[in-house]
Amino acid sequence: MLMQSLIQAIYPPQCIACAAPTDMEHGLCGECWPQTKFITGTICDKCGVPLPGDAGGVVFHCDDCMRIARPWDRGRAALAYADVGRKLVLGLKHGDRLDYLPTMSRWMAASGKDLFQGNPLLVPVPLHRWRLFRRKYNQAAELTKSMGRITGHEVCLDALVRAQQTPKLDGKSREERFQILQDVIKPNSERSKQIQSRSIVLIDDVMTSGATLAACTGACKKAGAETVSVLVLARVAKDT
Repeated sequence: MLMQSLIQAIYPPQCIACAAPTDMEHGLCGECWPQTKFITGTICDKCGVPLPGDAGGVVFHCDDCMRIARPWDRGRAALAYADVGRKLVLGLKHGDRLDYLPTMSRWMAASGKDLFQGNPLLVPVPLHRWRLFRRKYNQAAELTKSMGRITGHEVCLDALVRAQQTPKLDGKSREERFQILQDVIKPNSERSKQIQSRSIVLIDDVMTSGATLAACTGACKKAGAETVSVLVLARVAKDT
């Protein structure tokens, strides 16, 4: 206890977003907290996007999810991809900020608690091996490992594979994204028994169009998954 107090005196807790002093480890300061748009209240049950009004226990779907076929069962997101939330996602994805993981996975666990009923298998969205080589790590896999430690649920990091390298999806239209990812993500034949008849929770950092998660869901169902839900750190959405 004394040693911990001494360490905190020498290295006081800092905001993970701006490095300002905070009262707790792995937290946000008073300025960054209100700029981090946590998704609460009424949401789309398919993709987790925030919706206006009071649901009153009724399941709602957003306009996109009523117009686009979503192959997964339910979806949740912890943050809107905006302001501080966007900064944190980019820090994890491109800035080697793996120290964000404990905080991010706690946020995701709280947001996705409805998806953890029974004994789900946590599965990350895969990276192609060459992109993994260049980036050094798969942020979705790192989030999945951290989520497994926090929730105690089983994790399978290589349940899915990207059969071929695809161009970056940034700047692509929704239609282009779905076309690019067609038949790209497949179940790992060596892990099919782990997926078969299981409830799968797919983990990723960001959901934009949903094309990647749709491809992953198709691969899980091809391997015999009973249900597939999606849980992301941040959701790109209108009016966020």
